[in-house]
Amino acid sequence: MIKKNSNTSGIEVKVLAQHLFMSVFKAQRVIDQIRGRSYEETLMILELMPYRASYPILKLVYSAAANASHNMGLNEADLFISKAEVNRGVIVKKLRPRARGRSYAIRKRTCHITIVLKEKSK
Repeated sequence: MIKKNSNTSGIEVKVLAQHLFMSVFKAQRVIDQIRGRSYEETLMILELMPYRASYPILKLVYSAAANASHNMGLNEADLFISKAEVNRGVIVKKLRPRARGRSYAIRKRTCHITIVLKEKSK
């Protein structure tokens, strides 16, 4: 989603990934590292991070920058991450069979990741 704020002069590009199968806390520690950084610096950080959550976030940032350059004609070098947040999604509940006819509940946690890119003011 692309929108232009009337109160500020910058153009925002917002992307949202929903129902990612990872815990909010695992995604949050990656998001905290990239918030407020430039686009190129963010790509370097995410490619070198050893966490599993960094790959979907890298794809999301890359997609947001591609949308900004293709749809709005913005330069990718001038973009920075103005807002990045992780929210809790639904919990998928399953049952796993256990010994003596019992069952064990499995909770697969999901999260929603929102990233907003803005152009640096010159």
